[in-house]
Amino acid sequence: MKKLLFATNNKHKLDEIRQITIGQFEILSLNDVNFLGEIPETSSTIEGNAIQKAQFIHDKVQLNCFADDTGLEVEALNGAPGVYSARYAGEHCSYQDNNTKLLGALQNQTNRKARFRTVIALIFENQLITFEGVVEGNIECHPIGNEGFGYDPLFVPDGYEQTFAEMDPILKNTISHRGIATSKLIGFLSKLV
Repeated sequence: MKKLLFATNNKHKLDEIRQITIGQFEILSLNDVNFLGEIPETSSTIEGNAIQKAQFIHDKVQLNCFADDTGLEVEALNGAPGVYSARYAGEHCSYQDNNTKLLGALQNQTNRKARFRTVIALIFENQLITFEGVVEGNIECHPIGNEGFGYDPLFVPDGYEQTFAEMDPILKNTISHRGIATSKLIGFLSKLV
C-alpha cells in the first residue's frame, strides 16, 4: 500500500483522514517520521497555510506529503473566524472556548449561514497540487452532540437536521469539507499510483 505523510499535529484530523482513506493509502503521522516540532502557520489565507505547512514538512523530511487547513466562514461575521478558526478565542484556547466566542458573536444575529472550507496541499514527486472541499450549512444556537471536534457541535450541514457532532462519523466523513477535499486528493493520487 502506498504511503503518504500527513503534515499535522492534530490527532483528530489524523484519525479522520485515516478513516476516510482506509484501504487506499497508509497515512503516516509526523510521529512516524520522528518529527516533533511545530509547523509554521502564518499565512493570511486557508490555502496559504495548507501550502506553507506541506512545503515546510516536505523540506524537512523529503517525503511525499500533504497538509490541510480548514476554516469556518460565517456570513454574518464577514467570513470570520475563517483562517483564524483554530485560535479564534486566543492562542491556546480550547474547542469550547472557540464555540463560546462564536455563539457570543452571533447572539443577536438571525442570519446563521456558514460554510466549512478545507484546502489540502499535496506535494507529490516535487509537484504542488491543491484540493478544496466546501460544505454549506448553519450555526446552531447552542452545542449539540458529542462526536467530532472543533465547531462540529454547532454546524448543521445543508440538507441535514443534525450537527456534525451528532452524526455517525462515517456519514460525517462522507459529506464533510475534509471528506470532499480528501476524495479529490485520493482521486488524483489513484491516477498516479
